[in-house]
Amino acid sequence: MDPNQTQNLPQTTTTTTAPPPPPPPRRDEHPAKGGTRWIWILGLAALAIVAFYFFHKRQAATKTPNAAATPAVRAVPVVTAAATKGDVGVYINALGTVTPVYTVTVTSRVDGEIITVNYKEGQMVRKGDVLIEIDPRPYQVLLTQAEGQYAHDSAVLAEARIDRDRYAAALQRNAIAKQQLDDQEQVVLQDEGTVKNDQGQIDNAKLQITYSHITAPIDGRVGLRLVDPGNIVRAAATTGLVVITQISPITVIFSVAEDYLPQIQKQGKTGHAMPVDAFDRDQKIKLASGTLLTLDNEVDPTTGTVKLKAIFPNKDESLFPNQFVNARLQVDTEHDVTLIPTAAVQRNAQGAFVYVIKPANTAEMRTITVGTSDGNSVAVQGVSPGEVVAINGFDKLQDGAKVSVSKGQGQHKSSTSSTP
Repeated sequence: MDPNQTQNLPQTTTTTTAPPPPPPPRRDEHPAKGGTRWIWILGLAALAIVAFYFFHKRQAATKTPNAAATPAVRAVPVVTAAATKGDVGVYINALGTVTPVYTVTVTSRVDGEIITVNYKEGQMVRKGDVLIEIDPRPYQVLLTQAEGQYAHDSAVLAEARIDRDRYAAALQRNAIAKQQLDDQEQVVLQDEGTVKNDQGQIDNAKLQITYSHITAPIDGRVGLRLVDPGNIVRAAATTGLVVITQISPITVIFSVAEDYLPQIQKQGKTGHAMPVDAFDRDQKIKLASGTLLTLDNEVDPTTGTVKLKAIFPNKDESLFPNQFVNARLQVDTEHDVTLIPTAAVQRNAQGAFVYVIKPANTAEMRTITVGTSDGNSVAVQGVSPGEVVAINGFDKLQDGAKVSVSKGQGQHKSSTSSTP
């Protein structure tokens, strides 16, 4: 066939039917859900930013100094004290023990039965008070016997003296030999010795009766009862019947380092009585005041200390035998120094300091030099007499801080100490 004819032939189209393609995904399904979520997230973030902005703006407005809205700075309440000029004692502190001047363990000097105990435990007794009665009847019997023997021997002596006088008269008449008179003189001397011995027996019996009444040898306090009525006591026994300790006056023995000896001896040579105070275990309560009595005659080489003894009147019985105390010996006095309360002194790494309260009610931190301390007062350099210092509120105080004196307190003067 001619190709040209082929072009003139009608064309026949064969159509093949294919399955329809899947529909495209809808834009309003999954993509729509993702977009909504991001919108909510952005909206919440915007709200958070707005809230954060207004919150910080409000905080900044609160912190911004404003005379109308900001309250005044609160002043620190403190208690104050004025520095004064005075005297302060120089002291040596030591551990001491209360020691009675006299301690007596009373024993029996005769054998016998205790019939009465006339004291109460812990009672104060006077010298000569009868404490215990021992049955005196055996010694009263001995006294009667001694007195009878004395009467008999006294009669014999009287008869011998009469014979001597007769012999002397006879010798003058040459009626007897002189030897007979001499013999009679010796008989008289023998009888005189016998009578004297009898008198000793009488005195001994009376003394035994006296010893059966046991009396207090000193003034003091009796201890706990050691014997009861009905017991038999022996003169040779070493067990005491009662113990008496003298309470007033009383002494305190304490030891100080040998380095203080020159100061103590210097004061002793001037004849000045050095005061000694006795404090309790915590060194807070003063129990009694006394004076230094003496010091030991040697230094203990093992401890390098020397013992001192102080005496206290102890009228109120505040000191008790063998009680532990803190002794404080005053060896000197510093005059005309600046004194402030010990509580006002504070310390840091640089040293001691105080807070001086200025007239404008502000605190000034000032470094000081601490000197001698005397209980509640301390001598310092760096503060002038009359200046006011704070004695509490240190946890809130700082240099330049505003202060106010606590209600009901005011300014207190620091205590001073002078030589008694």
